[in-house]
Amino acid sequence: MPLFKKDIRKDYLAKRLAMSETEAERLNAALLGHCRELKLGTPSYIHLFLPIAAKKEVDTFPLAEWLKQQYPGVQLVLSRSYLATGSMQHFRWNDSTRLVHNSYGIPEPESGDPVAPQDIDVVFVPMLAFDKTGQRVGYGKGVYDTFLQQCRPGVKTVGLCLFPPLPEPVADAWRGDMPMDAVVTPGGIFYFKA
Repeated sequence: MPLFKKDIRKDYLAKRLAMSETEAERLNAALLGHCRELKLGTPSYIHLFLPIAAKKEVDTFPLAEWLKQQYPGVQLVLSRSYLATGSMQHFRWNDSTRLVHNSYGIPEPESGDPVAPQDIDVVFVPMLAFDKTGQRVGYGKGVYDTFLQQCRPGVKTVGLCLFPPLPEPVADAWRGDMPMDAVVTPGGIFYFKA
């Protein structure tokens, strides 16, 4: 039976929201353990998203701490999203960065030192679900697909998902959708590109 994004979004958001806090903590801990297996090379800029707590997104705060320890010279980057235009602005994330919650509950930098998409080496990408070809299903706004098209060729894209891959391919993927290089789940890492 074909899997369409609208249905996937509804089903997987419901699955996430139905998780107990204990289960969410267990899955996040397992996912972080697998993130530690990633080989990211020698990045200068790593783009990270911060979780929408109300939607039980992957908790990336422990990942941020691990990245700072593992890659001491790296600059972490966060974005401000402009959903009306489908665009994002990117800023260095440091101790002086003031985070504010936007209307969707996303913690974002109020301002800061801008970073161009072409300068980013690794992008961690939020998702609700993904298929076995690396096609992700997000919230349907297309903001990340637009952002990833602005990045330089060769940028590493790593999805973070609390669930294993979908049993069937996403039926209504289109050419503007950006597949992932890898997706990290609590069960392991799925690689899609060499």
